[in-house]
Amino acid sequence: MQKRLPEYLKRPIIDTEKTRNVRRILKTNCLNTVCENARCPNKNECYSSNTATFLIMGEACTRNCRYCNITCAKPEPLDVKEPLHIAKAVKDLGLKYSVITSVTRDDLMDGGAGHFAQCIYEIRKIAPEVKIEILTPDFKGEKSSLDKIIEANPEVFNHNIETVRELFKTARPQGNYERSLKVLEYVKNNSKILTKSGLMVGLGETIEEISATLKDLKAAGVDIVTIGQYIQPSKAHLEVAKYYTPEEFQELDKLAEDIGFSHRQIGPLVRSSYRAAELV
Repeated sequence: MQKRLPEYLKRPIIDTEKTRNVRRILKTNCLNTVCENARCPNKNECYSSNTATFLIMGEACTRNCRYCNITCAKPEPLDVKEPLHIAKAVKDLGLKYSVITSVTRDDLMDGGAGHFAQCIYEIRKIAPEVKIEILTPDFKGEKSSLDKIIEANPEVFNHNIETVRELFKTARPQGNYERSLKVLEYVKNNSKILTKSGLMVGLGETIEEISATLKDLKAAGVDIVTIGQYIQPSKAHLEVAKYYTPEEFQELDKLAEDIGFSHRQIGPLVRSSYRAAELV
C-alpha cells in the first residue's frame, strides 16, 4: 500500500503577480524549467522569489531513471538560440544567481557540454555580475566534455549522486555510481570551481549506506551537499519506502556535519537547486 504524504511535505499553491511574471518571462523566451517538468514542490516559493532552475536541451531525456518525472524519449535537435534566451531570461528576472540543469543527452557527441558552456558565455555577456550554477548529467564520464565546462568556469558545478551505492542500479539503471564520483573528482582536481552533489532519501537506504555515500562524496572533494525526501511522481515510478521525519533530517544534518560538510542543505523538501545561492 502506498504511504500517505505527510503534511510537512505539502506546499500551498501560490498565485501572485510575481509568480505570473516568472511564468510569463519563461514562456516569452520559450524556456523549460525543472520546476515544472520534474514537478518540484518548491516551485511556487522559488517563483515568488523571482528564481527558477532552467532546464536546457529539450524536455525529453535519453535515460529512464526510475524516480524522475521527465519523459524518456527521442530528443529534439538542440535549439541554437536557447543559450541567448536563457541569458535574456536571467536578465529579465533580475537574477543574481542562476541555476541551469538539463536532460541527459547521450545522443550528442559531448553530451551537451558545449551547450552548457554556451549558456554560461551568453549570461556572462549580458549579465556578467550573475553567479552561475550548473547541474549536469555525467557526460558518460568523458574528460573532453568536462573540460568544456571547466573552461566556461561556472561558480558551481553540481552533479547529483542521487542515491546510495546499493540502490544506484535500481534507481539509475543507465548510470554508474563510481563514474559519477569520478566526474565530481575530475572537476575538483582540475579547476577552482566549487563542486556540489545531492541525494534523495526514502528509497530504502540505511543510515550506514547514507554515511558511506557522504564519505565517498567528501573523498571526491565535494564542497556542498544536499539531501531531501524522495516523493513518488506517479505510480509508474519507484515507490517511497520511508518518509523521514523532520527530526530524522536533523540527524542526517548532524551526520553530514560530522563527516565534514560545512556547506549543506538538508531537509524534507530540499531539492538540489533549492535556495542554492544561500550555500555559496
